Amino acid sequence: MQSGGNPELPVLLVDDEPAVVSSMGKILTAAGFDNLLTCTDSREVLPLLEQREAEVVLLDIAMPHFSGDFLLKAIHDRYPQVPVIVVTASGDIEMAVGCMKEGAFDYMIKAVEPSRLISGVRRAIEVRTLARRYSSLRERLLAEKLGHPEHFRSIVTRNQRLQVIFRFIESIAPTSETILITGETGTGKELFAEAIHAASGRQGPLVKVNSAGLDDTMFADTLFGHSRGAYTGAEGERKGLLQQASSGTLFLDEIGDLSAASQIKLLRLVESREYYPLGSDLPRSTDARFLIATNRLLPRLVSGGQFRRDLYYRLQTYEIRIPPLRERKDDLPLLIDHFHGLASESLGRKKLVVPPELLTLMEAYEFPGNVRELRSLIFNAVSRQKDKVLSLQTFREAMGFSGEQVRDELGEAGFAFPERLPTLRWITVRLIEEALCRAKGNQAIAAGLLGITPQALSKRLKRRRAAPPESGGQ
Repeated sequence: MQSGGNPELPVLLVDDEPAVVSSMGKILTAAGFDNLLTCTDSREVLPLLEQREAEVVLLDIAMPHFSGDFLLKAIHDRYPQVPVIVVTASGDIEMAVGCMKEGAFDYMIKAVEPSRLISGVRRAIEVRTLARRYSSLRERLLAEKLGHPEHFRSIVTRNQRLQVIFRFIESIAPTSETILITGETGTGKELFAEAIHAASGRQGPLVKVNSAGLDDTMFADTLFGHSRGAYTGAEGERKGLLQQASSGTLFLDEIGDLSAASQIKLLRLVESREYYPLGSDLPRSTDARFLIATNRLLPRLVSGGQFRRDLYYRLQTYEIRIPPLRERKDDLPLLIDHFHGLASESLGRKKLVVPPELLTLMEAYEFPGNVRELRSLIFNAVSRQKDKVLSLQTFREAMGFSGEQVRDELGEAGFAFPERLPTLRWITVRLIEEALCRAKGNQAIAAGLLGITPQALSKRLKRRRAAPPESGGQ
């Protein structure tokens, strides 16, 4: 074994063939990597890492004594922060997928092009460097106070975890770094995106894109635009949303649903800040800041081969995880009062009396729909209440504490189905009509009752007007 004299963490090359180790070492040395550590005996790898952690490990699979598969899993379990690049003679796809599932950062075939080897190692080092910077920043933020609390006014909270997130946002918002926002449905990812944009000081707009349901062509056309003649019907040039977000922020939501082809485009965009409009072979650059969000568990998607590991590593460096409402129950009193006030104002009525038992009831509830569900529950209860006190029974029924009560409520609202079940479309139309009726035609209030945004309700109403009528029994 031999090591370079550089005090920084070394790049560890592991292969039972000295010629392979020597070849990779020469390529990396010529590229400026002068701190290399080599090992040709698989039994010495783990003891070596115990003595000195590596920055990156390049690992062969087929070796005597300890196989690369065993070492890959052991390194990933003991040193999850260390990227492992598998370099092997096998081009078997199943082996490559298996290695990625076990935590490999990258997979290369021996006799790899020098440029591919160098770029892979550089990318792994970059990811580690950013991760260290992120970890250090989080620690420092624990003791700091908010400089501009007005940027977070739309997020109602006194929760300490969220206060730390706010301080973290203030620290990185002025940079151009891509930020990953994760959290369950209804936790308020869009509000956090708005807060980041407000704190960034960027002069351009915040442009929002929901990528759920977009195929590869629609994804590219929506973001990148197209040139004239790019496809049938493309009669003129169309600017994409990236161009609209110039000098501003692009908020891309639901990226866990992106196709494999769209993930490649997103990775290229995030890394190079360049893109190609459909039908054009001339790249365009963007100065927009990227905020990426999902309610999916990306590590699980990566393990299942549904999400690119290199894209996930690139995005996770600056990750904001929004806790679900069940993990911030201390915010319930504030949120109940906030949404109660909004609902009363929207409906043009005085605030009702909130029974003290309501908080106890809600503390026992898991809120699978999180803050959005709480808002919908309160708007619904306020719109239905005839007395001066909010009814606990209304909340119990809406939260599903009694199946029999829920069925009774459906019958009272005119949704009993004595014959065959109606279609989902028919039910959706009836629900929208009921919400508009309770809201006296106010679409913003109706959207609150339905637990969707006013924009989403407006789109549904437009589709409904354009579609032919449908009877409930069809």
